[in-house]
Amino acid sequence: MSAYDPRAIANLMLDEAERHGIRISNLALQKLLYFAHGIYLTQNKRPLVSGYFEAWQYGPVHPAVYRAFKGAGSDSIAMRAVAKDPLTGKARDLPLPTDKDVRGLIAEVVLRYGRLSPGRLVDLSHAKGSPWDAVVNKARTEVAFGMRIPDTVISERFRHHKVSVDATPRAGEPPSDDTPFA
Repeated sequence: MSAYDPRAIANLMLDEAERHGIRISNLALQKLLYFAHGIYLTQNKRPLVSGYFEAWQYGPVHPAVYRAFKGAGSDSIAMRAVAKDPLTGKARDLPLPTDKDVRGLIAEVVLRYGRLSPGRLVDLSHAKGSPWDAVVNKARTEVAFGMRIPDTVISERFRHHKVSVDATPRAGEPPSDDTPFA
């Protein structure tokens, strides 16, 4: 089985959040998608989503998903990502995963982390020794192409996200939107 379109997984997350009355911003969606990808990757030894995550200022970001939902700004996302036919330019819905295990994982991630503030999600993604932390620290001494967080690094370091989970961020709330490192 190949990896899913990250926008389809994001749409599934937003649908699941909506079912539970959880409102999600683009910043929060990025962290939830990253956590789901990391859990799936470590459990199944293959990626959940295609593409890659980058180490941005406020944690891991999937550029394709960021672009799809950028229009929501810092508000809760009410729209869903669509695919565009490259020949006609017409939008079409992205097919949602039907795999019960994937749907269960997404539901679990949304219920477990979806109510945390964006600041707390950033704190979790910045845990010492985590994939984001490893890429950012490496970039201080070496060239890090696009600040990409390879799946190999996620597989090796995802376990470092073990920090206490509560609703209060340690570092305070970040700005409402994420930006790449300059």
